[in-house]
Amino acid sequence: MSRPEPQPDVDDETLTPPARRHADQRQSSFSAEDSIAEFRELAVSAGALVVGEVLQRRDRLDPATLIGRGKLEEITGAVAGSGADVVLFDHDLSPSQQRNIERELHARVIDRTQLILDIFARHARTREGQLQVELAQLEYLLPRLTGRGAEMSQLGGGIGTRGPGETQLETDRRKIYRRMRHVQQQLENVRRVRAQQRQRRESVPVETVALVGYTNAGKSTLFNALTRAGVLASSRMFATLDPTLRSITLPSKRKVLLSDTVGFIRNLPHTLVTSFRATLEEVQRASLILHVADATSPNAAEQQEQVEKVLAELEAQHKPAIQVLNKVDLLSKAEREALSSSGNEVPVSAIKGEGLDALLTRIDRVLTADPISRMSVSVPQSEGKLLAMIEARGNILERAYKRDHVQLTVEGPRSLLRHLQSFREHAEVIEPIRKRVKRKTTRASRES
Repeated sequence: MSRPEPQPDVDDETLTPPARRHADQRQSSFSAEDSIAEFRELAVSAGALVVGEVLQRRDRLDPATLIGRGKLEEITGAVAGSGADVVLFDHDLSPSQQRNIERELHARVIDRTQLILDIFARHARTREGQLQVELAQLEYLLPRLTGRGAEMSQLGGGIGTRGPGETQLETDRRKIYRRMRHVQQQLENVRRVRAQQRQRRESVPVETVALVGYTNAGKSTLFNALTRAGVLASSRMFATLDPTLRSITLPSKRKVLLSDTVGFIRNLPHTLVTSFRATLEEVQRASLILHVADATSPNAAEQQEQVEKVLAELEAQHKPAIQVLNKVDLLSKAEREALSSSGNEVPVSAIKGEGLDALLTRIDRVLTADPISRMSVSVPQSEGKLLAMIEARGNILERAYKRDHVQLTVEGPRSLLRHLQSFREHAEVIEPIRKRVKRKTTRASRES
């Protein structure tokens, strides 16, 4: 693996103290070592066996080879010595750079975008996910068809057409454009079906909560802990690709839909955001975003910034959000106390089930589309179906039986209390009338 880092090559011995502090701050947010460790995880997730790593610092990127002639010769020797057949670059390569490097190394060269696409292709299970990966791969491949030469051209047939004819490059481009149009049409059909399903969901007051976060932050584990859905939870990057929706019940007995989405990463290719827009529409349509972060990561602040960048690209940065700090069971007692005293985040341990009740309570408090209200009603005992609905969808604070009625103080969503309005009027108006009738009957019996 090779990772060029576009930073000036400086010597700490020659820096003045303020300049040295500035350099430390610049590197502390996401250092080169942290970056290459993350890239190593990407390579392992793609099924690669890493046999060597090269790190370079440059003030300017070389337009021909990205890394320069000297570093290219060094990598050529490392490839020959280790017998590696693939070289991974933690940087996007232009088509000409990729060809020049492959010509020198005599090995296959893969840049960051192609590596992420390979991982996505491995983990796509549904038809929608496979279509989205294919579209992103075609968009990546299209500009890399150049440089194949005129020797692959076709000769035209007939009088006056003995020219070079249509080149193989033009033929390949036409095939790719045709396939891209076909995939886009199928994705539009998927988007239309999703829109119809969303309209049916929105006809009922059920809100959607979307889980977002940096890859490997534990979103799928938290999703399983809240919904018991049993989706794949793996330490590999981008293990979850296809979106999943499940219903959960809040402490107020309101039901909401929880959506698990693909994890984000530093420098997520724009083509992926564009291709996976149908999947990420769940984030755009969500009423609340749960931003899951790894509480043990030393780069938590930088990872949060990268997630916010992708949310801004999706125009979802202004949605209500709750910060969820996962994996707190791996922190020390003092670190956990510091988190609980801050009060701005919700610390949880998805794998051990800690803090989930507090998280559900916070979600219940933030969601306002179907607010919680309180009402006192008197329901006839013969209304068994209505009483069962009250038990299922509301919290009964007080209960008393009076003759053939059940007097209840119910706390629940307004969508439930609307069904009880007539019984509220019954309790306030009809009941006093019954008392007057009873008094008259008693007086008449005494007179007789």
